[in-house]
Amino acid sequence: MAGLQFDREKVLAAMDAVAERTMRMDLTWDWPCGVAYYGICEAAQASGNDRYLSLVQERVDELMSLGLPPVTVNTCSMGHCCLTLFERTGEAKYREAAERLLRYLMYDAPRFGEGILQHTVSVKDDFPEQCWADTLFMAAFFLLRAGVLFSDEAMVDDALLQYDGHIRYLQDASSGLFYHGYDNRSQSHMSGFYWGRANAWAAYTMAQVGVRLPECYLYPKYMDVAGSLSEQLSALKLVQTENGLWRTILDDPDSYEEVSASCGIAAAMAVNGNPLHYKYVNRAVPAILENITSDGRVLNVSAGTAVMRDREGYRQISRRWLQGWGQGLALAFLAALLGKEN
Repeated sequence: MAGLQFDREKVLAAMDAVAERTMRMDLTWDWPCGVAYYGICEAAQASGNDRYLSLVQERVDELMSLGLPPVTVNTCSMGHCCLTLFERTGEAKYREAAERLLRYLMYDAPRFGEGILQHTVSVKDDFPEQCWADTLFMAAFFLLRAGVLFSDEAMVDDALLQYDGHIRYLQDASSGLFYHGYDNRSQSHMSGFYWGRANAWAAYTMAQVGVRLPECYLYPKYMDVAGSLSEQLSALKLVQTENGLWRTILDDPDSYEEVSASCGIAAAMAVNGNPLHYKYVNRAVPAILENITSDGRVLNVSAGTAVMRDREGYRQISRRWLQGWGQGLALAFLAALLGKEN
């Protein structure tokens, strides 16, 4: 597509290496796996390489045979690959696995305020009445995809409710950027930082609404999603580093550049399709490819990150190890480039 500049063969080679390396990871039924396999499914669709889906299907079948863990908001991210496998194969077991997660979100998951999902990572009440931007990928985006696939308006409405609530609780009106989390009990954003990956979760999933929801303009809450995304992307372009990446605290020059956030943000810009943003995507392309090794490891991805107490807490999160979400968001970015070209 005019405006986006990348070498298709380099993108395909990186995509293949990342997908292969990801499938060597021993990821279990939880959010690292959910994000990773979402990325592989997106790569399969964008590249036309069905082998990726075959690898995911084989592993998902193995995980299902071992027995599934209790459902949380984070484990609902596995619903993404279940939806894709159901679309591909028509096998009932994938729909049933997805519906188990959907029932939790619709009827059992803890909520607060106007029905906003509380972020959960275990069966314990880890973060009472807190919403995190992560939930937009793990739950809201999944609800949206399922609602469209199964023609279930209640799911679509709930997905849009989650977007609306997370925008109201997490987006800073003055800057356009998103905070990591919100605590309804203390009525605060806790440490109150613009965490990079939180903004990636928000931007990427909001960009998906307009391309996945048929006649999205007929849903009043979609207009808030579109408006929120427009303001956020306008702010994000201003905090891109000279190297073409984004930092783990976006407006903190002493925070390190973080690749999973950079992939999600750049992918959101590509998917959203504002031609004024393509130059920022183009700056990100070589920087992200430089952080993908020949054997498919995505480098400089921060480890799992709670809403930290202070600035140093975010700055000191390790980025040494291979992470499923880094692999998945890199694949989502590469797939977004190919998707625009296709």
